[in-house]
Formats: sequence, structure tokens, C-alpha cells
Amino acid sequence: MFSQKILILVLAFTAVTAYAQQPPVKVNVINVCSPSADDQKELSAALAKIPGRPAFSKDYEVARGHSTLDPSTPIPGMQPIPPGSTPSSAADWVRVRREFPDSNAFSNVQYSFSVDASNMVETLVLRVRDPKDLMQVSVEDSASAIASASTMLSANTPVSRIKLERFGKASVVLSRCSGGESGPATDQTVYEPIFRTASDILNRYRDVLGVRKMVPQELARLGVGTSTKTAPAHKKNP
Repeated sequence: MFSQKILILVLAFTAVTAYAQQPPVKVNVINVCSPSADDQKELSAALAKIPGRPAFSKDYEVARGHSTLDPSTPIPGMQPIPPGSTPSSAADWVRVRREFPDSNAFSNVQYSFSVDASNMVETLVLRVRDPKDLMQVSVEDSASAIASASTMLSANTPVSRIKLERFGKASVVLSRCSGGESGPATDQTVYEPIFRTASDILNRYRDVLGVRKMVPQELARLGVGTSTKTAPAHKKNP
């Protein structure tokens, strides 16, 4: 009986000690509307590394598809779908990937265009070949799906979101933020040079990847932007 009591005390002490030694949970809060001065410098430095006149290798990929908007199954090559999206809705998408030569600091670039019932989204992602700190850079814009894909691409829609994925660190994000019911709009004047640089990069890659013509053509194969003609009614014989 005495040995059993000792065993119980030892187990209880071990459990308390193990619980006390658990590391604290660290939560990183990303300020996407007003990044710090250091984050601004990091965003500008990462964008400056992106080649302005890129040369590509012979390897490439062009894909298209139709996917259900479900947060558990994201669309390939695109940003994760926000939680709360209607599971029954769907999106059509086109994806283009080109490889950089081995001498380039980036391994590949991937462009994605998706359209659903209410929005069209462009995403450009450049992945670093040797990710010591920075892993990838992504820029994104969006527009109402009322317009056509050709109209959105020819209008050079400005970037609304920039994201740096870093190795072992929290991401650095800058997004355009508008005011809501709870307060006025955020003054983002100081970030306009970063947004402008990212928009210029996306505009150049629209041209070098040939997506201005390719995306509307691929979406047309999915039936996007085409109207189904109604068959004429048969006239009754007199």
C-alpha cells in the first residue's frame, strides 16, 4: 500500500512538471493595413529583386479548370479561400507557370486568374530558388465579375494585396484597406509607392506571360463569357 502511494505521488509530480514545462503559445498578429517601417523596407526590397525583363527556360505549364469554392480544397495555385465562403458556389480558373534559368534568384513564376459569380482575382507568385529567409512573393488584385476578363486585363487593375512568405517567420502583408461602419478609412498614402511598384510588376508580367490574350481564350473554353444561344422555335405546319 505504501509503495502504491509513492507511485501515485511520483506520477502526479511528473504530470505537474510536464505541464509547467510546456512552452507558451506565441500568436503573431499581422497588421496588413499599416505595416511597420521595417516591414515596409522588407516589402520594397523583395519587390526590387523581381526581374523586370525576365528570361524563361523552355519549361512551362498552362492549365484551366472549374473548382467548387470550399476552404478545405483550395484552387491550385491561388490564395486560400476565406472561411465562410458559400460551399455551393464555384469558380473557373486559368493558371500559367514559367521556369526561370538556374542563374536567376527565383525558380519560377506562377500567374493565376479566377472568376466566380461576383469577383475576378489575379494572383502572381514568384518562388525563391534558395529560400534562406524569403520564400516567395505574391501580389494580387481583384475586380467585380460584372466586367469581362479582357476588360480587367486591359485596364491594368492595380494591386490590392502584397505578401511575403518567410522561412520560420510570420508573413509580411500589405493590403488596401477601406473604412467600415466602425471607423474612417485608413490613410495609406505612405504605402502608395509600394503598391505602385507591385502594380508595375504585375503589369509587366501580364505582357511577358501573354495572359492578356491567353486568359480570355482559356476561359472561353470553359464557357466563361459566352452566351448560350436559344434554339429557334419550330413553326407549326399550316
